[in-house]
Amino acid sequence: MKPTNSNDKGYWNPYLAGVALGLTLLASFLMLGAGLGASGGIARVGAFVEGLFSRDHLLHSEYFGQWGKDPLSYYLVFMFLGTFLGALVSAVLSSRLQFKLERGSAASPALRSVLALLGGVIVGFASRLARGCTSGQALTGGAMLLSGSLLFLVCTFIGGYAAAYFVRSQWND
Repeated sequence: MKPTNSNDKGYWNPYLAGVALGLTLLASFLMLGAGLGASGGIARVGAFVEGLFSRDHLLHSEYFGQWGKDPLSYYLVFMFLGTFLGALVSAVLSSRLQFKLERGSAASPALRSVLALLGGVIVGFASRLARGCTSGQALTGGAMLLSGSLLFLVCTFIGGYAAAYFVRSQWND
């Protein structure tokens, strides 16, 4: 690891970060009786935003209506907020907070932006369709040794390596 500037404190040791994440998952099970996840919190924030514009439509929605008048009253909303704020604090403390578009030299800023947005929409849609995101499947389901979650992990790595083959030319510098 090579720090990018003299104020950079470097990255966490990945093994230490893995142990910390495991302890966080254990604490979540012990305190909340449930594991970690993100898509449920994001979906509830989306329901809240919809309710700002049309409360009646929200309450009668087959998908969002089940959460009632206060969709933000759910532990995953606070977990999502904590994850965002924790990442922000970490970036500030390690002098890594900068606004830039990461891309390979072969990818234009417009292409990179479109691909990132398209990928985010596909992942977001798929996580709600599957009723869970990768953190819920991999961390929570994997920790519980659920066969579906373990199969998901294997397929995720296979899919990632297969997709990398097709987009590699955008990142080879």
